Amino acid sequence: MSAGCAVGPDFVRPQAPGEEGYVPGSEPAETVTAEGTAQRLVAERQIRADWWRLLSSPALDAIVDEAFARNPGVGAAQARLRASEDARKAGLGVFFPQIDAQASASRQQSNPRRIGLSLPSSTYNLFTVSGSVSYSLDLWGGERRALEGLTAQVEAQRCTVLGTYLILSSNVVNAAIAQAGYRDQLRDLTELLQVEREQLSVTEAQAEAGTIPYVNVVSLRAQMASTEASLPPLRQRIDETDHLLAVLAGRTPASWQPRAFTLADFTLPAELPLSLPSALVRQRPDILVAEAQLHAANAQIGVTTAAMLPNITLGVSGGLANPELSQLFSSASTFWGLTAGLTQPLFHGGTLYYQHRQSIDQRDEAAETYRQTVLTAFQQVADILRALAHDAEEVEAQSRAVAAADEALKLVDTNYQTGIATYVQLLVANTQVQQARLAFIQAKAQRLQDTVALLVALGGGWWNAPESASASTSRPAATPPGAPP
Repeated sequence: MSAGCAVGPDFVRPQAPGEEGYVPGSEPAETVTAEGTAQRLVAERQIRADWWRLLSSPALDAIVDEAFARNPGVGAAQARLRASEDARKAGLGVFFPQIDAQASASRQQSNPRRIGLSLPSSTYNLFTVSGSVSYSLDLWGGERRALEGLTAQVEAQRCTVLGTYLILSSNVVNAAIAQAGYRDQLRDLTELLQVEREQLSVTEAQAEAGTIPYVNVVSLRAQMASTEASLPPLRQRIDETDHLLAVLAGRTPASWQPRAFTLADFTLPAELPLSLPSALVRQRPDILVAEAQLHAANAQIGVTTAAMLPNITLGVSGGLANPELSQLFSSASTFWGLTAGLTQPLFHGGTLYYQHRQSIDQRDEAAETYRQTVLTAFQQVADILRALAHDAEEVEAQSRAVAAADEALKLVDTNYQTGIATYVQLLVANTQVQQARLAFIQAKAQRLQDTVALLVALGGGWWNAPESASASTSRPAATPPGAPP
């Protein structure tokens, strides 16, 4: 509803920032390549509403869909949205006449002596049917400002729902990627453990033949035990991510069917969208929430201003009253009244004034909160853009490190079996392979997670969902992003 002709400042949407980039000297598009896989940043490319499908994992898609349907956090957010919409509808009632009806039946005894008359008392019945209509003239628009604030709260909650979907999908995807990384680490360590068993077998044979001291066998057994000890923590992390995915999907861990993700199940998107800063502030749910809360706080100034000004109320009442029920609807039983009231606050001990000052201060606080939210969003995008470039560098370096460590282990193992290399050299080579492989897997998982982080930091693409294709960014739909039409 329009808030024109109402006291208090009209809300003006904060201006979008004028920067064209997120980091100093950055180009709007950039290509980063690692291990033969390139990622290109494409300026102003639209983000898919179902952005997680860019990873090309049907099993992941199924979990996200299930989480949208069953997660309690989504249900709670939707309930809060419905409650805010109901509060707004309730606020609309003030613009209509307030109509009430009453009916009563009583038996009374009068005592004329109470008013100085020497008459005998009497007992009688009294039947009454009455009604009243009242209407408050919103001269200064205080009620319209209140409704404006309620409407802004609906918008804030609508964007909160969108943020809930975005965070939920992000948590599901990141948990799946983390589990994939743990499984890949477990696989590589298991393969390395098999290599160490073979090395131990050779060493034991050499010790029995007397060609090497028995201490070599003990050292390799210690190395193998250390590798075996690193497996249970990885299995525990895999179990924890399974349990997390179950809860995110709205299920108990006991009723959940685990998915065995590996990093090979995910495809790194070749092109990543990069929204302009001016578009980011109209896309991210947390920024839109802060904007709606600023709108609500701004409207409250009008409410407190109107409270200090005169208020006019009109009313009409009437009905029927008669001591005889059979005569209740006769013309002699009618009564009516018209009222017009004017209320002008004169002295409230400063309460109304300071309530008005409080609303201004709260508006100022909301404005600073909005500004901080925007700055934090820009920082997140800038951090992720830099991280993607650094991730590519790390993946490439770790790939070379794995290749070098594997080659070194093969050479040392061959030399060890022929008696050229020492067991110490073999232990060092095994350790280097283990560390290189784990670091490589962690780097690949981090690159995937930072790719996801960029899509989430840009807002997730909810405005491109079929349901909200015609909706403006000021009134986003509160349906699951990427849901079927």
